[in-house]
Amino acid sequence: MDHDTPRRGLRTVLSGGLALLVPAAALFALRRPLLMTAPACMAGRWHGCYDTFNGVVLMTLVAVPVSLLLVWGLAYLRRRAGGRAAWRRSLAEVGMVHGTVPFVWLILMPGAAPGLVPGRLSLVPLRDLLTMGTLGIAGNLLVFAALGFFAPIRFTALASLPRILALGAGCSVLVETAQYVLRLDRVSSVDDVLVNAAGAVLAGLASRRWWRTGPPARAEAAGPRALRRTA
Repeated sequence: MDHDTPRRGLRTVLSGGLALLVPAAALFALRRPLLMTAPACMAGRWHGCYDTFNGVVLMTLVAVPVSLLLVWGLAYLRRRAGGRAAWRRSLAEVGMVHGTVPFVWLILMPGAAPGLVPGRLSLVPLRDLLTMGTLGIAGNLLVFAALGFFAPIRFTALASLPRILALGAGCSVLVETAQYVLRLDRVSSVDDVLVNAAGAVLAGLASRRWWRTGPPARAEAAGPRALRRTA
């Protein structure tokens, strides 16, 4: 029995938990504008909560304990079933969803006149980047950061920087295309795609030490066959 396995699992959980909690701590400085939307969110009202930036961010932070509990539940079930890397897989799956869905929701939030104006495209690279500002660039970097951080931890096939770049760019293209097709009164910009993909790659670099690599995946796949041979 590998006595270091629980310890490695604990380190993975703590590291992933910090990846979720550190942004929440950074947003603590914005607690006043976030709490302004709290009454609407706590009352379950769509308007004033889920159709506002502050409301979506607030509900994302409120859901952090729920996501961590879900990680524990998934890992528990996997360990009961004899699965390997239970904590790693569970944390990566929940982290990808929790850290990506709110940003996609914000991107697909309609503008002032949805459906009334045609879709707008901005296909000249770096033109919009100059007008994004610091907050705009930071926000675009974070859109698929959770995906870039956790996807290579969960999936061996994505454990390379070119593939993370392709994943981030592909997801961003899909979202920008949805903005255009649904006529959300938003600008579909190539610079958004570039910055989104860059954010995924930077997040992937931050998680590189926990990536799933080829040999462990092959060993895990060979496990049942080895058991059958020894039976």
